[in-house]
Amino acid sequence: MAQVGSVSADTTETLRQVLGLVEAFRAFDADNDGAITSAELGGILSSLGYNASEQDVRAMMQQGDKNKDGLLSMEEFLEMNTKDMELTGSLSNSLRIAFEGFDLDGDESVTGEELFQVMANFGAEMSLEDALAVIASMDGDGDGAVSVEDFKLIINCLL
Repeated sequence: MAQVGSVSADTTETLRQVLGLVEAFRAFDADNDGAITSAELGGILSSLGYNASEQDVRAMMQQGDKNKDGLLSMEEFLEMNTKDMELTGSLSNSLRIAFEGFDLDGDESVTGEELFQVMANFGAEMSLEDALAVIASMDGDGDGAVSVEDFKLIINCLL
């Protein structure tokens, strides 16, 4: 198990960006069904002050909707928003090390409580409720924690 202090600054920044994207996804997903519709995307853009036309929103949806189901999944959203990120070194390895840094009890899963504690150690302002919600949004098997398998969602999107 990696210690929290062993997570590099680059890895920490990458994780902060990815966690920010997960939070953005949650904000866009107004009905919390795990997918973003064009109406949800248009609504949040409007609330942020962007005057995106219906055509602009449709184009954004088409760009990200890889499986053509008319929705943006978390994976599609992350892929769409990370494809131009400058990522150096072995991202998979960096994220594995970061995952181990968040896995405080060494059980190969990260809970909301662990995320909350690590983010507090980094000086990030995140409530326990938000940490639990981030973990829930990435929890592929519904067990209340993010396993290495769940974490691969991020890894696959960033490679």
